[in-house]
Amino acid sequence: MKSDNKLYAGAAVGLILAALAGFGVARMTGPSAPIAEESPAAEPQVTDTVEITPEGMKTSAIAVEAVSGSSLSGIVMASATVEATPDAEAVLTARAPGTVTRIFKRIGDSVRAGETIALVESREASTIAADRGAAAARATLASRQLAREKGLLSQGVSARADYETAEANLAVARAEARQAEAAARAARVAGDGRSVSVVSSVSGRITSATASLGSFVQAETELFRVADPRSLQIEASVPASDAGRVKAGDRVELSTSDGQKIEGRVRSATGVVDAQTRQATVVITPSGGGSVIAPGQLVQARIFASGGQSTSGVAVPQDAVQTVGDRTVVFVRTPKGFKAQTVQIASRSGGMVGIAAGLKAGQQIATTNAFLLKAELEKESAE
Repeated sequence: MKSDNKLYAGAAVGLILAALAGFGVARMTGPSAPIAEESPAAEPQVTDTVEITPEGMKTSAIAVEAVSGSSLSGIVMASATVEATPDAEAVLTARAPGTVTRIFKRIGDSVRAGETIALVESREASTIAADRGAAAARATLASRQLAREKGLLSQGVSARADYETAEANLAVARAEARQAEAAARAARVAGDGRSVSVVSSVSGRITSATASLGSFVQAETELFRVADPRSLQIEASVPASDAGRVKAGDRVELSTSDGQKIEGRVRSATGVVDAQTRQATVVITPSGGGSVIAPGQLVQARIFASGGQSTSGVAVPQDAVQTVGDRTVVFVRTPKGFKAQTVQIASRSGGMVGIAAGLKAGQQIATTNAFLLKAELEKESAE
């Protein structure tokens, strides 16, 4: 009986060992579990667009301009001075020597054409006024004598020769009266008969006032200067080598010292080069900006000359060109903001950059503060 139990126990142990061996073989020969592969890190996506609203552009002072069709070789840079047009500026003087007794306007005040600015008391004014009065009295006397001679002639009392003499005397007296009146008007004799009036011949503002009460001034001494700020012209000095390229009607972009832009057109050119400065004068008419510029102000003129242009391409302000990574770009206006567009630079000169490829005339691009768009673009790429 004991031998049978030992036999059964040995068989059970054998079965267990066989099962364990089979399980190990199955584990070794079975398919291995798939190993999870690590996904490569996603590369940062580079974007070329910057979204910005019109309000954001206004807040950031981002200016947008159309690309000029002129190449850099067709742009002439020149220094210019703002001047009042010849018919919009007047120098006011006293027409006779005397003492300044009244001043009605000060520098900066607005005046109208024909308005009296000051009074100068003058002996010559008194003499002119007396001559005018005497001439008028002689004319009146000659008129009465003629009327009397006419009555006597009709009655047959006086000879016809006396009537003709009285008629000639009246003509002479009237001519003298007209001459005295013209002299008084030319001297601008005031109503008091002893002063001459300093009268403005144009409407505008007083830009200079050297007169002071009680001072004695000579005739034709400048006392005031009046200019109309709405009637301006810009006189630009152009190098002799570029003078022939500038034509009437060429577009001009004027830049003030504080960065403001004003459009204009070439009105005319003198066609003569100054022997000392070797510069030719070009007269430019601004199309606007009367409140931005004033007579005597210095501006920079960028003339898009139409003559002698040879190279192709377009020109943009230097502020519009930015470097993003290894690319040279300009920011082109889109419905939602701007897009960085790669361009090829041909040359640089006078604050302008010539673009050989990548940009067409008429496209709207960011100019002033375009570097803010570059900063925003780099920020978005980094995120």
